[in-house]
Amino acid sequence: MAGGLLLSGAIAALLTSALPAQSPSSGFDDPPPDKIIIQVATVNGSGCPQGTAAVAVSEDNTAFTVTYSDYLAQAGGSSDPTAFRRNCQLNLKVHVPGGFTYAIASADYRGFASLQRGASATQRASYYFQGSPSTVYKSHPFSGPLNDNWQATDETDWAQLVYAPCGVQRNFNINTEIRVNAGTQSADKVSFMTMDSTDGDISTVYHLAWKECPKKS
Repeated sequence: MAGGLLLSGAIAALLTSALPAQSPSSGFDDPPPDKIIIQVATVNGSGCPQGTAAVAVSEDNTAFTVTYSDYLAQAGGSSDPTAFRRNCQLNLKVHVPGGFTYAIASADYRGFASLQRGASATQRASYYFQGSPSTVYKSHPFSGPLNDNWQATDETDWAQLVYAPCGVQRNFNINTEIRVNAGTQSADKVSFMTMDSTDGDISTVYHLAWKECPKKS
């Protein structure tokens, strides 16, 4: 799948949940007028087998979406002992207009969970730029009984945003995982959690913050 997904905002699907552009008074720049291009360098993991993850960029450059179609973890009953955890690592080449840099301001995750009484699950993600010592980790727990859609949002304070370095190409890495623990009360029954939906797809939206790079003297 490496290099197989190259989508510009001009042809990508519109995202209705994208964040509005930041006003100049907020201290952050509006999105650049030119389109960003995101290329998937590599995609690896039990939660995103080849051909089951895709990337699209919003038309206004404020968000991009990763869509999964085979991301499910389960435990209990006759489940495979290794199925309790599924993960996906995306390595993205993000080409931004000259003079700008970006950071991930927030990420929205959605899926479905069917957890028996006493069972639990965790959705976790980490974010970092290639070669950067700064890695941001976020985690969201869920408890049974639960049989419903779920949503989790990772948010970063504006003052703590980690921006891509200016003037160099650094790939952006997103590591996600879901874990299911069957517990002891209903271990004979299957509990599961997905990052997909009944139509086979779920969109994970990553919202971008922009700022201008320092002018070269």
